[in-house]
Amino acid sequence: MNNLTRRDALKLASIASIAALHPGNLHAAQQQHPPVPVWEVFELTLDGPSTGNPFVDVTLSATFSFEHRTVTLDGFYDGDGKYKVRFMPDTIGAWNYKTVSSSSLLDNVQGSFAAVAALAGAHGPVRAHNIHHFAHADGTPFFPFGTTCYAWAHQSDELQQQTLQTLRTAPFNKVRMCVFPKHYEYNHNEPPFYPFDRTAAGVNDFTRLNPIYFRHLEQRIGDLRALGIEADLIVFHPYDNWGYSTMPAEADDRYLKYLIARFSAYPNIWWSMANEYDLMRAKSKADWDRFFHIVEQKDAFAHLRSIHFSREMYDYARPWVTHASLQNSEFATAPEYIANWRKPIMFDEVQYEGNLNRRWGNISGEELSRKFWLGVMVGCYVTHGETLLDPAGPFDENTTPTLWWSHGGKLHGASPAQIAFLRRLVEDTATHAAPGSPAVRAGFEASANPYYLNATAYQPDGKTAHTILYYFDSHQPIWYEFPLPDGAFTAEWLDPVAAEIIPQPGTYSGKAKLRLPGKPFQALRFKAVRAS
Repeated sequence: MNNLTRRDALKLASIASIAALHPGNLHAAQQQHPPVPVWEVFELTLDGPSTGNPFVDVTLSATFSFEHRTVTLDGFYDGDGKYKVRFMPDTIGAWNYKTVSSSSLLDNVQGSFAAVAALAGAHGPVRAHNIHHFAHADGTPFFPFGTTCYAWAHQSDELQQQTLQTLRTAPFNKVRMCVFPKHYEYNHNEPPFYPFDRTAAGVNDFTRLNPIYFRHLEQRIGDLRALGIEADLIVFHPYDNWGYSTMPAEADDRYLKYLIARFSAYPNIWWSMANEYDLMRAKSKADWDRFFHIVEQKDAFAHLRSIHFSREMYDYARPWVTHASLQNSEFATAPEYIANWRKPIMFDEVQYEGNLNRRWGNISGEELSRKFWLGVMVGCYVTHGETLLDPAGPFDENTTPTLWWSHGGKLHGASPAQIAFLRRLVEDTATHAAPGSPAVRAGFEASANPYYLNATAYQPDGKTAHTILYYFDSHQPIWYEFPLPDGAFTAEWLDPVAAEIIPQPGTYSGKAKLRLPGKPFQALRFKAVRAS
């Protein structure tokens, strides 16, 4: 098992995880399951009641124990009399479990399994790290270069497969996506499934969730995971045609707890409480705080938690928020945000590369790429989106063209290739820091400079610069004198638009004068020369 590749492991179960099936409910005997690599999904399946309403009539939880440590998780009903509990071990060794249930068929079921070494390439869930950056559970730096595909999981299967094929070679390692279907401009199609039982007249039964809907969604989460992509799940949103944005509080809470029970064992989950929460007039600030507290209490794996706004910014300083999710381009204010919140910042909506009739959806690819650079230069991260209409197609917002921002499909814009170039540069900061180990402060931190944007990445001591990046934005100097810290540095001229790296001859120290190409939107990178 230790020699399994991730691809091999994902073939073992349709949910893209290592699954452990409990064939019978053995109350007294200890059921021994196959080994499970750490940060993979252990799944316990039990037969239980199917009459009445199992979603509200039956409770199920399981406590997993390792030495003196215990983790208690809720189970969930998966339809057809099947109940499941999912767990993600994070420590190698022997794990035991015991269930507690209101049903005698599900109560006091006991078993064990061995957690073994992680699969190749698996690093565990992403956490906030070093104030304003991210890292996986094993300490591997994670630099989020995300994209937006709100309703891609609610399109035709053919389009979903095309989206996955596009993501396979795209530069994005995080996808913002809605749990609920979306009804908005250029997006009026009905989803193939609905999250709750629903009559032909469109009346929802919010006490009965639809397992088929959530099985489909978790398949897509697993598909992203197989590609090394984080699923930034948007739990609520205002663009609704089915009644999901105005459910009563008890339905909201039941749905949220079901999501957590079903999805939280996946390592590639982020929780976004809402997209544009302040447009959901039926919910109060207290409701949003309550949702955060439910996730805090029920998600034993402490996945990242945030919320996105339209105009009224949420208080990201609150302790239950792990990172900020902004809808603006206030990069100049980012250092103040970081100082106040002491958390990573995602500029998740900075407008989209496109040609829509909406201001937010018609910036150029070069402008979107520029915003990625501005975000990186202040020690933050930016999310991509594309809203390009076919110039020969209909200009009718009631039609349903395929737009990446909502439907997925194919990418057509100029920004992805330029973003890929920037991602490679940023990820190189971790590998350049020190042989064999990531930098303590992997990623760039904004530095003071009176003229041009510059940022610094540090050696593992947290003090010594190993990479210094200058970005000239719209300025186009012919030459500049760069004040370098102690030590010797190599220099490289970077062309973000052409995605080119042009090494400069020699080494530099002190006040280094370099001739520049005199073009806007260029950059320069200095790398410390390591002692041999």
